[in-house]
Amino acid sequence: MSSTVAAIVVAAGRGERAGQSHEGPKQYRCIAGRSILARTVERLRSHPAIARLVLVIHPDDRDLLRKALGTEGDDDLQIVTGGPTRQESVRLGLAALAETPPDRVLIHDGVRPFANAALIDRTLAAVSDMAGAIPALPVAETLKRVADTEWIVATVDRRRLYAAQTPQGFPFGPIRDAHDQAARSGRTDFTDDASIAEWAGLAVRLVDGSPDNVKLTTARDIALADERLRSAPGMIDVRTGNGYDVHRLVEGDHVTLCGVRIAHDRALSGHSDADVGLHALTDALLATCAAGDIGDHFPPSDPQWRGAPSHIFVAKAVEIVRGKGGRIMNADVSLICEAPKIAPYRETMRRAIAEMTGIGLDRVSVKATTNETIGFVGRQEGIAAIATASVAYGESV
Repeated sequence: MSSTVAAIVVAAGRGERAGQSHEGPKQYRCIAGRSILARTVERLRSHPAIARLVLVIHPDDRDLLRKALGTEGDDDLQIVTGGPTRQESVRLGLAALAETPPDRVLIHDGVRPFANAALIDRTLAAVSDMAGAIPALPVAETLKRVADTEWIVATVDRRRLYAAQTPQGFPFGPIRDAHDQAARSGRTDFTDDASIAEWAGLAVRLVDGSPDNVKLTTARDIALADERLRSAPGMIDVRTGNGYDVHRLVEGDHVTLCGVRIAHDRALSGHSDADVGLHALTDALLATCAAGDIGDHFPPSDPQWRGAPSHIFVAKAVEIVRGKGGRIMNADVSLICEAPKIAPYRETMRRAIAEMTGIGLDRVSVKATTNETIGFVGRQEGIAAIATASVAYGESV
C-alpha cells in the first residue's frame, strides 16, 4: 500500500510505578546516556515510511522535552499538549493531524524505545482501509484468576491470549472517529487504541510482536534497559554493496535509465527494459546480504522477463534485504554515457529510486559522467552504470 503515514507518540503520563527521579517522569530518564523518549522518537522519525510525527506531552514538561530532544518541534515533529488520560492524549494527537490527515497512523507509547524498523514494517503492511493492526506476543505464562484475596479461583486458558504492544496502526479516519465516539459516550476506560477500535466495530488483526519491544514501566525495567544498551556490542553492522551493469546501444527511439523513459536516437539492448541504472542498483542491494546477483533471480533465459520494467528487480532486492532484517540507508547510482544528457531527469530519477527503495529523497543520489570519448562508452556503443547501496543489518525483529 502506497499512502501517507503519520505517527503519534504518547508521552504525557507521570509514570508513578517507576518511582521518583530528579530526571522527571520515566520517559525523560536516561538509558545509556540518552532519554527514553529521545530514543523512542528517533526510532519513528528515522523510519522511511513515516512522514510526520506528533508528540503528545504533559503541559508541565516543555523544559524536560527541550532538554531531552534539543527542540520544541520541527517541520516533521509537532508537539501537542495531552489530556488527563492516555486515551484523551491520543484523541488530541489525532485531532492535531486532522487538518492534513494521513492515510494511516501509528500510535506508540513513549516508553517503548526498542520498536525497530522490521516491527513497524509488519504493522504498517497489515493496516488496510477497513482494518487496523497491532503487534502482539502469545502469552507464555500460565494465568490464574483470583478472588479479592490471594486465593486462586480458576486457571485461564492461554491458548488464544496475546499481549498487545505498540505501535498500533490504523486507517486514520476510522480510528479518529472511534476516539471521538468514545469521548462523546463518556467512555474513558480503554487501555489501548485497539480496544477502542474493537468497541467501535473496526476490525483489528495481529502481527508478530517482538520480545525486545518492552514497555519500560518500573524502575527495574529502566535499569535493565540501561544495562542492555551499555553491554551491547559496539559494532554497527552496516554493509555496503556495489553493482555494475552495461548494455549496448542499438537503433531505437528512447532509453530507460533509473526508471525514467528518455527520448533518444538510440535504444539500450537487453532482455528486460535494459535499465542499466536499476540493474546495477539491484546487484548492489543483493550484495549487502550475499544474495547473489540479478541473473540468479531474473535469468535472461526466462521469457517472462522479456521487456519487463526493471523496477520489478529492485523491488525484489528490497524484499530480500528486508526479509534478512536489513534497513536500507542510502542508494547512489552513477550513469556513464556520452548521451543523452542526464541532468534534466536527475530529480525524477531520484524520486523514482526513493519510491522503489522506501527511503527518503535525501538518501538517494544519481550522478552522471561522460567517458571523455574514450572506449565503448565514448564511442556511444553502450551505457554503463555503477551503483552503491548501504544497508544496516542485525536489528532484532
